[in-house]
Amino acid sequence: MSSLLYDGASHEDLPASYTTRYSGLRVQKLSEHLGASVEGVDLSSPVSEGKYSDILTAWLSHGVLVFRAQVLPPAMHVDFSSRFGNLAGHVVSRFGLADYPQVTILSNVENERGEKIGADRAGMIWHSDLSFMSKPSLGSFLYGVECPPQGADTEFSSTRAAYDALPAALVERLAGLHGVHDYAWHYRTYLSHRTPLTDTEKALTPAVSHPALRTHPVTGATTVYISEGLTARIEELPEAEGRALILEVCDFVTQEQFVYRHRWQPNDLVMWDNRATMHRATDFAQNYRRLMRRTTVIGDEPFFAASSAHARASQSA
Repeated sequence: MSSLLYDGASHEDLPASYTTRYSGLRVQKLSEHLGASVEGVDLSSPVSEGKYSDILTAWLSHGVLVFRAQVLPPAMHVDFSSRFGNLAGHVVSRFGLADYPQVTILSNVENERGEKIGADRAGMIWHSDLSFMSKPSLGSFLYGVECPPQGADTEFSSTRAAYDALPAALVERLAGLHGVHDYAWHYRTYLSHRTPLTDTEKALTPAVSHPALRTHPVTGATTVYISEGLTARIEELPEAEGRALILEVCDFVTQEQFVYRHRWQPNDLVMWDNRATMHRATDFAQNYRRLMRRTTVIGDEPFFAASSAHARASQSA
C-alpha cells in the first residue's frame, strides 16, 4: 500500500490502495470507476479535522465510500454527515426518526398497528437523491441496522465515467436539454403501494428543471443528471420522445462497467456523491427484515458549463 498526496486525481488515476495524506486512513478501490472502502476511523466519535479532510478528498475522488463495522447511533450519524453540510429530512415526515427528524428510516418492518415504520421499497429505480428539489442533495449517508442476508444490495453508477464514454453526438444533444424532475410523478408511477402524498407534501415538491448534464461544483467534472426514476420528461422535447431519450441515456449510464454493487452487512455506513453518481436498491424477499437509516446533505442548484461538453465532443470527433 503506497502513500499518496492527493492532487485532485479521479478514481481511475489513483492506485488500487493507498494511505491518505493527513491522517493515514487506508483506502482500497472497489471497482473500476467508483467506490472505495476506508479503514482507520471510528465514526462513533467526533472525527478530527485531518480525518475529515482525508474523507472529503477520497469522497470527491471515488464518489462512493464504504465504512465497515461502524457502531453508529443516530446522534453520531447526524454529527458525521452534518460535517458536510446542512441536512434535509424526508418530504414525508412520518418516515423521519422521532428524535432526529433529519434521519430518514428505510424499512419493511411493521409497528404494532401493522404500519411500515419507514419508507418501504424505496429507491428501487435508478435516481439521484432529491433531484426533484431546486437545490438537490450533494450527498447521502446510509447506515445498515438490519440487513437481509440475500438481496437488498445498492448499485451505484458513475455518471462521470459514463459521461466520458458517451458518444459525441449524444453529448452534443444533451448539452442543450433540461430534465424535469418530478417527485409527485415518481410517487404515482413507482410508489403506488404507499399512502398517496398529501396536498401539503405535493406543495413541498413542485416539479423542477435541471440541466441534463451538470458540472460538479468542486471537481469541475461533467456528469449525466437525468435518471429513470425521478426525471419525468425532457423540457424541450415532446413527452414520449423525451422519455425515450431518458431511458436510452440511463441504459448507457448504468452499464455494468460503470457500476459498483454494494452488498450490505450490519453496521456498514456508505456515503455517496449525488452530483457524480446515481443509484438504486435491489429487491429482496420480504420475509427478511430490513432497517436502514439515511441522512442527506443539501447541495447547490445544478449548473452546466457548456464549454466543457463542446470541448469534449470536439476531442472525440
